[in-house]
Amino acid sequence: MATDGTLTRADLAEEMHREIGLSRADSARVVEQILGHLCEALAKGENVKISGFGSFVLRDKGERVGRNPKTGVEVPIAPRRVLTFRASQMMRDRIVAAG
Repeated sequence: MATDGTLTRADLAEEMHREIGLSRADSARVVEQILGHLCEALAKGENVKISGFGSFVLRDKGERVGRNPKTGVEVPIAPRRVLTFRASQMMRDRIVAAG
């Protein structure tokens, strides 16, 4: 898998090819379809929950006043929607056990 500490789409497709036996092209297509469905759901404002992995949750942040750390000048920060990820308890346990 990833040698630089980053898991990529190609790594996922290659692992699917090895584990399931799909062709490399079919594996890549499945990975793209899954990621496409996730992106579409999030773009429509839906949250995405993957059991045993975690949840991608959209949050609306209101307008607020921020401060330029260099100059100290206050500037308004526009309201926006942000994407957050919360790992499932099972995933958190696996991360702690691996560390």
